[in-house]
Amino acid sequence: MKDPSFRRSAALFRAFMREQGDPATAYTLLARDAADQVERHGPVRGKVVVDIGGGDGYFTREFRRRGAHGYLFEPDTAEIGPGKRADTVVADGYLLPLADGAADVCFSSNVLEHVADPHTFLSEMARVTRPGGLIYVSFTNWYSPWGGHEWAPWHYLGAERARSRYERRTGRPAKHRLGDNLFRIGVGDTLRHVRSRSDVTVLSARSRYWPVLPQLVPRIPVLREFATWNLLLILRRCS
Repeated sequence: MKDPSFRRSAALFRAFMREQGDPATAYTLLARDAADQVERHGPVRGKVVVDIGGGDGYFTREFRRRGAHGYLFEPDTAEIGPGKRADTVVADGYLLPLADGAADVCFSSNVLEHVADPHTFLSEMARVTRPGGLIYVSFTNWYSPWGGHEWAPWHYLGAERARSRYERRTGRPAKHRLGDNLFRIGVGDTLRHVRSRSDVTVLSARSRYWPVLPQLVPRIPVLREFATWNLLLILRRCS
């Protein structure tokens, strides 16, 4: 699918809306799209790709399908599912069991909003990436329509109220709780942080899913906090 395009955005949105009932289709499509975005900056064949927080391994499998040496680092064994694979390591993204510069590509999709200290998380991603390597990181910003995840968009009225409403409506506990496994993260603050770092340069800062001019919205203060939906950063590791 051409990126950006209305066809691509519509396909991803349809898959996302069916994610709970058909996660395999949703995440397989998303993994292909993300790998395409990485390969705009060079092929991954023969490269070491580290997927941090990739859950059941859809992204890792896609990179391996393209010839990369893909490895998944996931702290939650429940997310990995039964049957731990040889390419999977149970590890925390704050402290990866990797040497400095071990990865050609360090990849993280929709994880940053789930960590309490995103700056330390980004520092660890930079540490394990070789000089000249790529860092791919995307996250759902808090004030986007999906910032509350399963209890969005009612998070605009307050996190606890939104979570309680979700549990009353569905009859099951919410997966996410603000301050526990979901955190307020903004576009502007994150952009200022990565641009101030001396260990990375920003190659791309864009809305991950927008069908037109995806680089424009993250440049507009205030509007970007609501309209970006999901910020995608592609960084180059400095020497």
